Amino acid sequence: MLTNNDILKKLRVALQLRDEDIIEILKLKDFNITKGALNDLFRKDDHPNYKEAGDQILRNFLDGLIIHKRGKRE
Repeated sequence: MLTNNDILKKLRVALQLRDEDIIEILKLKDFNITKGALNDLFRKDDHPNYKEAGDQILRNFLDGLIIHKRGKRE
């Protein structure tokens, strides 16, 4: 089963996004995350600093990605 973390990882690779890109995409939805917290989401699940990505992070990333690709809705 895919987790939210797996989905974020796959999208990051498929869209060739850097950490800074993901942070900016999340900011488009007024969701602020530090680079360190973002890196915790991309760690292996057995790493001590691994954090599970909640639905809120994934939802805001996907909504921000739409704005990033299409522009703001008028």
